[in-house]
Amino acid sequence: MDGLLQTTPTRQPEESSLRPVLIGLFIVAVVVTILVLVLRSQQKPPAPPPPYAASLKFSDLKASAAQNFVGATVSYLDGTVTNAGDKTVIHAVVQVTFKDDMGQTAQREELPLRVLHTGGPYDEAVDLNLSPLAPSQSKPFRLTFESISSQWNRAYPEMQITDVRTR
Repeated sequence: MDGLLQTTPTRQPEESSLRPVLIGLFIVAVVVTILVLVLRSQQKPPAPPPPYAASLKFSDLKASAAQNFVGATVSYLDGTVTNAGDKTVIHAVVQVTFKDDMGQTAQREELPLRVLHTGGPYDEAVDLNLSPLAPSQSKPFRLTFESISSQWNRAYPEMQITDVRTR
């Protein structure tokens, strides 16, 4: 009789280890899909240059480098900008694109165009709203780069005006 009163241990159903893996994969897929949609919607086609940008011409480009007071190398791109239009330029932004040996973009930066004032003990780059560029006027300019990609092919970079304000 002892055998009839004994209870047999009930088996607990083992939880499948496949379930957490599938849930994890589902969450990762949802996150990746959301990221793809967000990044795709943020990509905008490049804006065409402003119409007055065609009136600004660059010439006499010279590249140089110097060490700053902490020992880091700073690179400069100097040249002359000419306003061939009929308005006074009070602000301009230049997109500078450095290429690698294969002609692909190694670095791209947008910098405000700064003209050089040479009246003091050293050349000082100032914003165009402090020293506007009148019609038919040319001024020396300087663009300063804290670092340039080591993949740069050492050719002069492409320069394009992306923003211009006139009066």
